[in-house]
Amino acid sequence: MSDLTTLGVKFGYAVATANGTMPTAFTQLQRCKTIGAITLSQDNIDVTALEDSIKKYAEGLQDTGGKIDVTFGLSDDVITEQETYLTASATAKTENKEIWHEVYFPGLTKAFYFIASPGTKIGMPDISGGAAATITQSLVINEYKGLDTAIEPTVPAGN
Repeated sequence: MSDLTTLGVKFGYAVATANGTMPTAFTQLQRCKTIGAITLSQDNIDVTALEDSIKKYAEGLQDTGGKIDVTFGLSDDVITEQETYLTASATAKTENKEIWHEVYFPGLTKAFYFIASPGTKIGMPDISGGAAATITQSLVINEYKGLDTAIEPTVPAGN
């Protein structure tokens, strides 16, 4: 058994046909450079009674931190894909549908899934000499779903 690398990882999205039900196909957003982590921090609830001499705690809610940043290489094709993604997201929002996201690792039978909402516009990249131009989508995490059966995202037609 060896550790996986990030070679070939794909980031995809899909509009749910029924909220709460994982889509059966995902569209890949190409030229993905980085995907932020979703770290689940555990709240602790103080359940100490007056007669206790040492504090006692119970498990509380897990917290995702509320957002995840995903960075893409900048090109006309990437901008077109991002505009399509943002339009699909805006339409889904008006129809009260969820936008599912997938982080797919080749070599894993499971993938990571979460429901999130992107912003409404493409932000301007940080620009410095001798660097690759990138854009970042900051997504608000609505619900972390975790691991489930992997569905490889497909490249949009015409790309």
